[in-house]
Amino acid sequence: MNAPIALTALLTQAAEPARLREIPYNYTSFSDREIAIRLLGERGWTLLQSLRDERRTGRSARMLYEVLGDIWVVQRNPYLVDDLLDNPRRRGQLVDALNHRLAEVGKRRTPDVDAQRDLLVGELTALVAQAIAGFDTMFDDVAALRRKATRAFRRLTAKDNIKFDGLSRVSHVTDATDWRVEYPFVVLCPDTEAEMAGLVKGCIELGLTIIPRGGGTGYTGGAIPLTWNSAVINTEKLEAMTEVELMALPGLDEPVPTIWTEAGVVTQRVADAAERAGYVFAVDPTSAEASCVGGNVAMNAGGKKAVLWGTALDNLASWRMVTPQAEWL
Repeated sequence: MNAPIALTALLTQAAEPARLREIPYNYTSFSDREIAIRLLGERGWTLLQSLRDERRTGRSARMLYEVLGDIWVVQRNPYLVDDLLDNPRRRGQLVDALNHRLAEVGKRRTPDVDAQRDLLVGELTALVAQAIAGFDTMFDDVAALRRKATRAFRRLTAKDNIKFDGLSRVSHVTDATDWRVEYPFVVLCPDTEAEMAGLVKGCIELGLTIIPRGGGTGYTGGAIPLTWNSAVINTEKLEAMTEVELMALPGLDEPVPTIWTEAGVVTQRVADAAERAGYVFAVDPTSAEASCVGGNVAMNAGGKKAVLWGTALDNLASWRMVTPQAEWL
């Protein structure tokens, strides 16, 4: 039997306006509000809201939303971005079409009927025009930064380790949270630890936000780019490791069984090595088949065995890292 609902609650629900997504081509989880704020700013969204209830035919509003939808669908699809970067003529045709739609909105303005409303419409269309101009110049900015980044990183790692392609960027836009904010500008996949400090320094000089990433299995969002000018440094190629070795540690009387690994070693490989030597690896996340040791340390991973033997940091004998100043620590 269904639980009873108070009549006042039903009346409140009925009074609330329907949640509409009017921006077309939006296959993302972003709402109209979030998209409008990203493209037009807070003021743009305020203007859209204030004019929404004053629509007559709604044709101008639909054309404005189509402009925002076209910009948004390209920005959220790295494959389309790459296609338009490679085809300036096609990009020009798209920008011309966006400006044409905006001009049609301008033709429908009625300053003689309602001067105050027309001022708001004019302010809104000016913001949309700025968004179109920014969309157009974005491609030149991205192309220039790609050329600059390629020159810088090719001195530090192999060309194939510098990835601007759509597949690499899509593969590194989120982690196990599936939270998608921004696609990374570039994905770097160094072959050795020795390349790491140089790549970090190169990112700093280029003004890129650095995001280290292993298996991408985390649920904390630590590997998610939040800005477009970000560089994901994928450590999965750093997979060297030893078998169990007894090591004398400061403050302990007896040697301790240890395993040396690089950051990209999959957790299960360490657990298997420990088992071969008759030991148990304490770090036991459910993502052991895919997560990496570097991520375990960064997130202080645990698992069901942590109740007995502690988390990743409790079982860490020593580590090396590259600091935000691009120096080995």
